[in-house]
Parts: sequence; structure tokens; C-alpha cells
Amino acid sequence: MLLSKRTIAKAYIQHLSNGDLVELLALFAPVAKVDSPIYKSKSATAFYQDLFQDTRASVLDLKGIFEDVESGELALYFNYQWTLKDGGVVDFDVVDILHFDEQHRITYLKIIYDTVQSRPAVAGLNG
Repeated sequence: MLLSKRTIAKAYIQHLSNGDLVELLALFAPVAKVDSPIYKSKSATAFYQDLFQDTRASVLDLKGIFEDVESGELALYFNYQWTLKDGGVVDFDVVDILHFDEQHRITYLKIIYDTVQSRPAVAGLNG
């Protein structure tokens, strides 16, 4: 049975919040890409491995799911309280735009947020 895109989106938020790499990546197509202001454009696997390596904890508060009926894309609007591996915390609102294939696997994810707090915090993790 094909899960709805909204169900996939909610599972994405849950797995991202829990730091569950295996379950999170299961939502993505094998060739999926993620485009992030901090980590740039990379495969979903490489992106989430890097993100989870830099993360001690995540608290996500989903504020809304918006669907474009014509394109089938979804936008997730949420607050992300991100505790970095060094204990630093950044808190910001995010919009993630999800593109899907015919099996409702995520093929492309565009992340949009203001990096004024997170860019220097992440840069400090790796020298």
C-alpha cells in the first residue's frame, strides 16, 4: 500500500527529530539529493550522515504542511531546535520542500532557512 505524501512528511519529521538514520533514509529514493544552505548539495545519505555526526539532539515542532496539488510537492514548515555535538544550540524556523517519485519516495529536498546563527556554530565544530 502506498503511503500518502503527508504521512511520509510526518514520518520524515519524526525520524529527523529522533536521529533515526536508517528509517529516515528509507523515505528517500536511492538517488535522492538534499540541498542545504550549510551542507550544500549532496546525496541524501551523505547529507544526513554529516548532519547526524554534527548533532547531539534535535527538537522539531511542525507548524504546517502545504501541498501543491499540481506538482505534488510538499512544503514542511517547522521550528528546529538543534543541539550541536559541542553542546551549542541554535533555534530557527525552516521550510523543507519535498519532491516525490511515483512510489512517494523523496527524490529531492530543498532546505530553506536563515543561517545567521547556524553557519558560524557549525563552522566552529570542524575548526
